[in-house]
Order: sequence, then C-alpha cells, then structure tokens
Amino acid sequence: MNTPMENPVRSHRDGFAPGLTEIAEHEGLQLAALRLAPGETFQLATDVETALLLMSGTVSGEVANETEPLRFGFRRDSLFDESASCVHVPAGAALTLHAETDTEFTVYRCGNTGTFEPCVYLPEDVPNEHRGAGQVAGRCLRFVRTIFDAGNAPVGAELVLGEVVNMPGGWSSYPPHHHDQPEIYHYRFTEPQGYGHAELGDDVYKVCQNDTIRIPAGLDHAQCSAPGYGMYYSWVIRHLPDNPYTIPEFTEAHAWTMGKDADFWWPQGVKRGD
Repeated sequence: MNTPMENPVRSHRDGFAPGLTEIAEHEGLQLAALRLAPGETFQLATDVETALLLMSGTVSGEVANETEPLRFGFRRDSLFDESASCVHVPAGAALTLHAETDTEFTVYRCGNTGTFEPCVYLPEDVPNEHRGAGQVAGRCLRFVRTIFDAGNAPVGAELVLGEVVNMPGGWSSYPPHHHDQPEIYHYRFTEPQGYGHAELGDDVYKVCQNDTIRIPAGLDHAQCSAPGYGMYYSWVIRHLPDNPYTIPEFTEAHAWTMGKDADFWWPQGVKRGD
C-alpha cells in the first residue's frame, strides 16, 4: 500500500483571481481554475487533452472545426442543485468562450496529445445518480454525476471526469476504496465556512472551500462533511496505458456496509435515518 505524499492539499480558500489559475499537478493530471468577467472573451488553443467544467455563470462558446464549429451555451446557478455542463476537447483544439455573466470553470488536463472528436455534455446528459440510499441508516447518501468515462467518452480520450454532492454530516466515496489510477478532488461547500475531512490511507486532512487534494494511485480514500454543510467535489482520473479506470476496489474490512440490510449497532429508542 502506498503512503500519503507530503502536503497533498492545495488551498485557495479566498477564491481565484480573474483569468487562469493553475491549482495542482499530480501524476500526469493538471487542474486549473478559469474566471471570466461579464462580456469577456477567452480563447484557448490546447496542446493536450482538456476538459472545462462550468462551476457558475452563463457562457456561450465554440470549438473550431474544418467544417461547422461545435457551438454550445452553458448556464449554472448551483453546483448542488444542478447537474454538469462541460466541453471536452483534444490536443490541437481552438476553443472560444464568451462570458455573459461572472463565469467560473475548472479546467482538467492530462498529457494526452492524441486526437478525438470534441464533445459537449449538458445537464440532461449527466444523470444525478443517488448512491447510498438506505445504506447504514442513510449516512452515505450522495449524488454522483459521472460526466464522461470509458462508456461515453470518445475513443482516444484518457480523462475520466465527474462530480459528487455529499449530504451535510454524511459520507461519500465510502466504503473507502482505491484504484490503480491517480486522482484529484476539488471541493466547494454550501457556505464559505463549510468544511469536511478527506481520508488518504490512515491520514485525515481538513478540506475547506476551494481546496484540492491529490490522491495517489492505490491509496484508500473516503470523505465526510461537517453537519450543516453540503460538500461538492469534482473528481478527475486518467486512464493508464493498458489499465483503464473502470470501477474502484472497496476496502474489504468495510465493504459489508454497502448492504441495505447490513446489521449494525444503533441505540434503542432512537429512530434511524432514512
């Protein structure tokens, strides 16, 4: 089993400056934030595979093409109540964004220089999957939004991207699990003072607004949020050569908690959660 790296958390708790801010690099993955002002136009020429995930705002854009440009319009008012909008492009793409309001993206890259067809994902394309309903008295209910993975991404893409919404006081990425591929989580909360805890193996890190944590390949990880605070995090993984990401491996000691009829202690006279 791997051991946690030194200082896995990257903090930007006061938010991000206008323009592009590089946040973290981790085992071939890169994460950045992009903030645009109303009326601003931003152009990006990609040299590697890149995905831009809308965090907030209203924006239109296009990806240049030899024939008809791929055009899109995104709007997002709530990370917690609305599903995802994302544009995913290969190396060599020319992308133009026109911000109608204050707009923020998170930007995900990897070293893939291959080509594939650019894609746009809208909220209706990204199911808001309710996972963990009924699991250990409802303590693990969370919304999981897999934006793209091996099942729907174009051939040649290497990124896997999604979101999780963690209920206040609850757990997600639980039972603790691991996989061969490195991963990055980026956090937001329903209130600016919100916080949660992230497990990396036997170590626990406090995570707050705009924090990012780098998860080494093969290391168990699980998350919880403080009562009263909804916790959002995006997650990005890169397929490895001849070893694509599929499903994680759950830690055997805690896998029993996944059963809806799992028997566990609860005090007499106290009603269990849903």
